[in-house]
Amino acid sequence: MNPLTSIKGTISLGFVLALFAAAFVLPSAGGFNTAEFVVWLHVIFGITWIGLLYYFNFVQVPAMGEALADESGPGPAAIGKYIAPRALLWFRMSAALTWLTGAIALEGVPGGFVKAFTFQQGYEMIGLGAWLGSIMLFNVWVIIWPNQKKILGMVEASADAIAKAKTNAAMASRTNVALSVPMLLCMTGFAHGNLF
Repeated sequence: MNPLTSIKGTISLGFVLALFAAAFVLPSAGGFNTAEFVVWLHVIFGITWIGLLYYFNFVQVPAMGEALADESGPGPAAIGKYIAPRALLWFRMSAALTWLTGAIALEGVPGGFVKAFTFQQGYEMIGLGAWLGSIMLFNVWVIIWPNQKKILGMVEASADAIAKAKTNAAMASRTNVALSVPMLLCMTGFAHGNLF
């Protein structure tokens, strides 16, 4: 059976390859500990979250607008009915797991979570990144998702409520795109010893 014929098989293969790397390559580099594992998961979930954020803003939303304007085309139903709900599920779950694994990773250093969120010395960069990520998580769960449910017809809403939901979701999503740029700078800066 070819693992690349399904997404579950593909993800499983990726983890098997990572375990292979951890077992055979990392011992010569000093090993692999639990904290590094959590950070690794944090990066995987973060890439998924930010990748979907960029997909929505750079690909899906403009395509939906074009599909609505194209009278002879297939319309936006396929995206709205089949793609968007699945993408939004991965988006929400990866946002939550990114934040959670980030919080766990910060606690790898005693008091690290509090030190980061209170900008204590040596934690300013990751603290700013953590705050930006927290705002982004809030936007995903409290603004974007409830409004997307109205837009996609998952909850009943009037035409006016849907129009307002589109604006609210778009502004929160665009805010997240803008915040993602300095947030990623903070995360990579911290990972490389506060070089920035």
